[in-house]
Amino acid sequence: MNNEEQEERKPRVKPLIEAADSLSLGISMVVAVLVGVGLGFAFKTLSGIAWTFWIGVVIGILAAILNVYKAYSKQYKAYEELAKEPRYAIKKQMDEDEDDEDYSEKSY
Repeated sequence: MNNEEQEERKPRVKPLIEAADSLSLGISMVVAVLVGVGLGFAFKTLSGIAWTFWIGVVIGILAAILNVYKAYSKQYKAYEELAKEPRYAIKKQMDEDEDDEDYSEKSY
């Protein structure tokens, strides 16, 4: 079996799932708020107290914020891993290049 056949047999589903996860952030925010509104409506109808509706709305908004935070944390970890790769360490390479050059006057 050569390399081309091995490349064809690798699973291609994982990158698609990761891409769908990133795209679904906006949808998950809307769904979290809608579920919170639904919970708030259920609290209101079960208890008969109007302000319990807002408890559900707050729960939905907090869930949406949590979703954004989780997505941010995941992307930040990916960025840190990428920054550790030597081919992307441009700042370090530039610092090393500057040390090699001597701009002082030469005395022969």
